[in-house]
Amino acid sequence: MKPGSERLKSVAQSATVALSDKARLMAAQGIDVISLAGGEPDFATPAHITAAGFKAVEEGATHYVSSRGIPSLLDAVAAKYRTEQGLEYDPGTEILVSPGGKMSLYAAIMGTVDRGDEVLILEPAWVSYVPMTQLADGVPVGVPLAGKDNFRVTREALESRITSNSRLILINSPSNPTGRVLTQEELETIAEVAQENDLLVISDEIYEKLLFDGRDHVSIASLPGMKERTIIINGLSKSHAMTGWRLGIAIAPRNVMSSMLKVQQHTVTMAPAIAQYAAVAALNGPQDCVSEMLNAYKVRRDIIVDGLNALPGVQCAAPEGAFYAFPDISGTGMTSDEFSSTMLEKARVAMTPGSAFGSAGEGYVRLSFANSNEKLEQTIERLGKAL
Repeated sequence: MKPGSERLKSVAQSATVALSDKARLMAAQGIDVISLAGGEPDFATPAHITAAGFKAVEEGATHYVSSRGIPSLLDAVAAKYRTEQGLEYDPGTEILVSPGGKMSLYAAIMGTVDRGDEVLILEPAWVSYVPMTQLADGVPVGVPLAGKDNFRVTREALESRITSNSRLILINSPSNPTGRVLTQEELETIAEVAQENDLLVISDEIYEKLLFDGRDHVSIASLPGMKERTIIINGLSKSHAMTGWRLGIAIAPRNVMSSMLKVQQHTVTMAPAIAQYAAVAALNGPQDCVSEMLNAYKVRRDIIVDGLNALPGVQCAAPEGAFYAFPDISGTGMTSDEFSSTMLEKARVAMTPGSAFGSAGEGYVRLSFANSNEKLEQTIERLGKAL
């Protein structure tokens, strides 16, 4: 009997999930481990959002709803992009609510990529972009960005990877893992290359609210000629601490969204109804909670960056967004895998090796600073002793 699908033989497990699970197992065994490998806010979901979820249960919102999403949430998403990005989307045909941002992204790739289509992925890149492309029988094409150039996107880097089989460019700003925020110039470069080569763009904007030092989020869909060729992936997991609610948002032109909807209908059907009512409260309610969490992340960013830069052989640029530090550890003489393994064993700190994010990530590691100030200070102390 064949043990499994041939398609999945070339697909790697999620490194971030595997490391987070390993840290949880160690903790369950009584080992004092600090886990900075995952990407989850440590804050509780704000009270007004949780209350809306409880109210939905009490009012009987425990049944199937439309596969696209409940009307009030679709309207709230449309209003958000109208207000924040000046973009008009039809709630009934161009917005899809899914059980998690991962599902939104999967539906986007499955709905647009055919066998042999090439997907340009800016590296270092989030660990699931490549496997999702492979599951769609597409060909992931890494576009390595240079750490010495602050992982800047250039026309030369993009054009060097484009072929007659290129289908789309996948971008992520703020970036997981680097913390970079694409500049206006970089967005315009990507837009020009996409239009010149008739490519779609998937824009992963899940960290859009986590921006530091006065930066503003600009969606590439708002640039001239880009709305009709951009699929936006978003959600509330990172901005509103709603990871466990499992809610993702996709926005795309009508002809693209019709394919994405089929993927959802024949897999997960819909996003949880209770979570959708909570999401309406998240989008339409007070946003002070987002600002408060961002302020806390700013303090934590400074703690971890200053601490990392004081360690021998380690250099860390200040992240411009998201909640990840991506220090260069090549000065320690270890590879990213060796560094991560050594620090887990000797310092009891779990982090993700940069190699998990593509070849351009080698020589780096990713640490989430979505943790308490005390734990981050302990992290630096432990790493310092181990080094």
